Amino acid sequence: MATKPKIYHFDEVAKHNDRHDCWLLIHGKVYNVTRFLEEHPGGEEVLIAASEKDATDDFDDVGHSSSAKELMNKYYIGDVDVKTVPPPGKKYTPPPINPPKAINKYYAMLAKLLQLLLPLLILGGAFAVRSAIKRD
Repeated sequence: MATKPKIYHFDEVAKHNDRHDCWLLIHGKVYNVTRFLEEHPGGEEVLIAASEKDATDDFDDVGHSSSAKELMNKYYIGDVDVKTVPPPGKKYTPPPINPPKAINKYYAMLAKLLQLLLPLLILGGAFAVRSAIKRD
């Protein structure tokens, strides 16, 4: 019995976009081509440039041989959720990184602490200046 392929969200695929970790989306399938970068006849730059988007048109326009298409099976890691892929021609924008709620709570507590301490720091500074002036 064949197992179901792993389904990736496009944002996950797009994160793998450099020479140390490169995934491509071609015909709805996701390929981890990192180990193939140095072997690619067109150079690694071509593959890296095809990351962060649907590279189907780029792949088809080159006219790859049947052996090249067969070689792709070696790098196949799953399918993409097609609903998450940006429309053709639309530049991909990664989602904003939201800090975890715990970090937001930490900064909120820090801001309240500063609000409480700031008047005390000002008074302490004024007292130190006054004391320094009286000594002279």
